[in-house]
Amino acid sequence: MGPPPREKPPSLAKASGSMAIATLVSRITGFVWKIQLAWVAGLAVVNDSFTVANTLPNIVYELLLGGVLASIVVPLLVRSQDDHDGGREYTNRLLTVGMTMLLAGTVVAVAAAPLLTGLYMDDSTGKANSELATAFAYLLLPEIVFYGLFALLSAILQAKHVFGPPAWAPVINNLVIMLTIGVYAIVPGEISLDPVRMGDAKLLVLGLGVTFGIVVQALVLLPALRRTGFRYRWTWGIDERLREFGGLALWILGYVAVSQVGMVITLRVLTAGADGGASIYANAWLLFQLPYGVIGVSLLTAIMPRLSRSAADGDTKKLIEDLSLGSRLSTVMLVPISAILTIAGTSVGIALFGVGEADVTDAARLGDALAFSAFGILPYALVMLQLRVFYAMKDARTPTLIMIVMIVVKIPMLYFCADQLRPEDVVIGVLLVNSLTYVVGAVLGQMWLWVRLGRLQSMRVVKVIMQTIVAGVAGVLAAWGATLLVDMVIGGAGPRLTAWIHLVVQGLVTAVVAFGLLAAFRVPELQPATQRITRLVRRG
Repeated sequence: MGPPPREKPPSLAKASGSMAIATLVSRITGFVWKIQLAWVAGLAVVNDSFTVANTLPNIVYELLLGGVLASIVVPLLVRSQDDHDGGREYTNRLLTVGMTMLLAGTVVAVAAAPLLTGLYMDDSTGKANSELATAFAYLLLPEIVFYGLFALLSAILQAKHVFGPPAWAPVINNLVIMLTIGVYAIVPGEISLDPVRMGDAKLLVLGLGVTFGIVVQALVLLPALRRTGFRYRWTWGIDERLREFGGLALWILGYVAVSQVGMVITLRVLTAGADGGASIYANAWLLFQLPYGVIGVSLLTAIMPRLSRSAADGDTKKLIEDLSLGSRLSTVMLVPISAILTIAGTSVGIALFGVGEADVTDAARLGDALAFSAFGILPYALVMLQLRVFYAMKDARTPTLIMIVMIVVKIPMLYFCADQLRPEDVVIGVLLVNSLTYVVGAVLGQMWLWVRLGRLQSMRVVKVIMQTIVAGVAGVLAAWGATLLVDMVIGGAGPRLTAWIHLVVQGLVTAVVAFGLLAAFRVPELQPATQRITRLVRRG
């Protein structure tokens, strides 16, 4: 008996467009709770300690299985659909092995919490509080197993071209965290810094509430999975394809391990600098990823099964076409947004984070860091797309080698920032280094794919990049001129009001000029985006 017939996948524009709405809501709500936390806890030691501790579950999860799940599970699940049972047994084996590894890793990570916080924080300058970070880590590290469950269930759904529930689940998580921070704000007392006490009500509320959000995020996928007809059965044992999975996974674990070397150095450089470096970096990085998260992640999630199917069928032409299309669509949408963040970065920081317990100076530093690094959004998106092509071809070695080169370039520049910049400016330098590193990775990835696949329609991509850069620069110049005129009118308005006015003017002028020029250039890749926006407006 042959494999079940394949269902026709939804169009790339339709799939990525519908996910973009959910991802936009997810990123906005995620951004809102970060702002809430800055308002109620400031951008100093408490926020730094929570930020480092909240990073640890992601880091350990990535080291255990996260990079593997994000990179090669969807391609392997797509290939398994050609089995006589539609891949059910293979999926069950994958779930069993994956969850067993995650449970064991979670227990070890919780036990080793003090060692992990000591590795990622440098408190030799007295600017960090590793004891508070450890207390948060004990409460947050159990998230690891639920991050893994969410990733595994999402991969199964995506392989079946079910994209909605995985896209909306993080929104529910963010709402839980927003509620948690609201409770944190009204709970009396303060978190004790010296000594640190695990029994502090605010500490428990924040740590347990954030962990509960991840639990909910994973469990809400179960009804969607049941609707696809999948029923989980404990299936232990390693078959030939799981051995193949293991071989690929070793290279991806190498990729993650190398990237975490960069993360260790990054956090140690930040926590040795001025107060708030880690939290400013985390919030600026969140803003940096916001446009990519809405556009790039939606596109990648929708395109991954297509890339995997083309690679499985040996259809190199179709693989190159999807790579080129993904690159051009990313360029048209992300470069103008990079231009907006370049001119309006400082205004964004002050307008959104200069409230409550947060200091305006720290908020301005956050915005400056965003402005200096915004050019890296497109290279970052291109690197992520290129890696997915390698993984679709079951090549996990090349991405690891590319990451090694990126980290070799990155680490000396990080130490240069720590040595040459003022402590309060280190975070700006670190984010600038991040973007430069992704430029190196994007160029290297494109060259490697050219060697593997031949002509990649590179000139089409380069043409679109040049057109969007011209449009973006024109938008920035126009916004700069408009800002000078606005300053003559508003005079001595306060810093927060001025920031909001600048943000609105700079954002609107840059967007209108940049996208207007792209329309005038008749860039064909702009049409799918405008059609999608038009449909949304009519539907509203």
